[in-house]
Amino acid sequence: MSFNNAQLPPSDLPPAEISLTDCLACSGCVTSAEAVLVSMQSHAEVLKELDSAPALRLTGSLKTGIKIENLNDGGRIYVASVSPQTRASIAATFGATEEEAGYMIEQLLSGPRGIKNRAVYRNDFQYIVDTNVAREACLVMGAQEVLELEKEAELRMAPKRPILTSSCPGWVCYAEKTHPHVLPHLSRLKSPQALMGTLIKTTLSRKLGISPDRIWHVAIMPCFDKKLEASREELTDAVWEGTGTRGVRDVDSVITSKELLMLADSRRVDFAAMPRVPLSSSTRMPFPDSTLNSFLFPTTRRRNNKPEAGSSGGNLYYILQHVASQHNGASVQTVRGRNADVVEYTVKSADGETLFRAARYYGFRNIQNLVRKLKPAKVSRMPGGKPLGSARRPGGQPSGPDHSYIEVMACPGGCTNGGGQIKVDDPVVMARMAYEGKPGPAEQKMWLAQVDEAYYSGDETTDAVPSSESRSDMVDGISTSYIRDIMAYWASATDLPLERLAYTSYREVVSNVGKGAGDMERVIEIAGKIGGGW
Repeated sequence: MSFNNAQLPPSDLPPAEISLTDCLACSGCVTSAEAVLVSMQSHAEVLKELDSAPALRLTGSLKTGIKIENLNDGGRIYVASVSPQTRASIAATFGATEEEAGYMIEQLLSGPRGIKNRAVYRNDFQYIVDTNVAREACLVMGAQEVLELEKEAELRMAPKRPILTSSCPGWVCYAEKTHPHVLPHLSRLKSPQALMGTLIKTTLSRKLGISPDRIWHVAIMPCFDKKLEASREELTDAVWEGTGTRGVRDVDSVITSKELLMLADSRRVDFAAMPRVPLSSSTRMPFPDSTLNSFLFPTTRRRNNKPEAGSSGGNLYYILQHVASQHNGASVQTVRGRNADVVEYTVKSADGETLFRAARYYGFRNIQNLVRKLKPAKVSRMPGGKPLGSARRPGGQPSGPDHSYIEVMACPGGCTNGGGQIKVDDPVVMARMAYEGKPGPAEQKMWLAQVDEAYYSGDETTDAVPSSESRSDMVDGISTSYIRDIMAYWASATDLPLERLAYTSYREVVSNVGKGAGDMERVIEIAGKIGGGW
């Protein structure tokens, strides 16, 4: 059966809009300009892009070289990166495992029964990558960043200051617009979404000799705030090329887990009927670099099957395991804070010495307490007056948290509870769960438990050693030397410094967020609502 423009089913579903409980927009953090950028990223935009021109046809092999046949047709290479939280949301929605959900997504985006079956040019996504791959690189480099700062602090005899995670764009947006004093604490490492976008654009453009704008990359994420991250000027080719001009985004568009359902509905595709098996390997063109092809598409996928690592990527968990692995007999001790989303961790040596301290702060209410503790004391203008604005400890030390690392996420419970996830009151979920009335807080809690269960549903298999040689530096199933070798290879293959490829920067943004009377009360009220986001 063939389709032409007149026969295409309309993409009549409206673009996604941000509601008060979806993301930081609830506190006014999103400016009107940012709101436009966010509204442009939708399932409808994805379908419009796929139908804009014939996709670039890749031919050849890794041995003979990958080439483009129709460079003058105006099309692009289409790449999708999928988050494990999205796979968990899809898995819970359709009663599948996280691995099966990944296959369903691949079938939707590239399979013969997916969205290309009802498209103008039969375009699909030539590459579908797992952001867990980039996450592993972020974990290793994140641990290195923290431990290097620890050494610098010891050499300078300076007080330790905590590094705060920066992979949550809602938290970064909030910090830039309301608490610039915490910006020096933010990890400069890119998020897995951003790192994957840079790797895709730099490698394909260099290896195939095309402009980055001939590569179109969509990320499928659990969070609306990821759309804001994709819009950052710091995450474009102008930065890694060093041109200093407005550049091409590393991630062209972000759609959420919910919008993935809308993508299928717009093409009248039954998502639930997608095969739960992988696409034939013969249908995928190898990534045009053998080393990075093996990195992006490993034969064995690392599982997110450790609940103690959390559902936000395991940044903190990996660092704790890394530190403990450097000391024989070391152990990790945990102490719950005022609620389940505040936890303190201490790595203790065999003889009880404190080696490393870290913490986790999830949710806006807890973040408020954290930023207050990090706020520097103001110098009193009164002669002989004491510092103002922050309590002081004996000896003149700040009362801020004495941690080396703090994992901060805007959503209570972590990323599986993101604002873009499929909700318990979605018609698909309600039909499968056979709810008679509108789901309440109890049903929402049970639903989130199912999403988490899907996230951790990976088989308890031994993680594959990522190369033919035996590596003895495995931490939580990841070889640190392998990741460092891959990152060094990437920089060499693209002839770009790793500093520009893997790291980013932050800036204070002038905003009236939180400065008006009643703003804080409004935000706290919204923060208490159930359903993700703040």
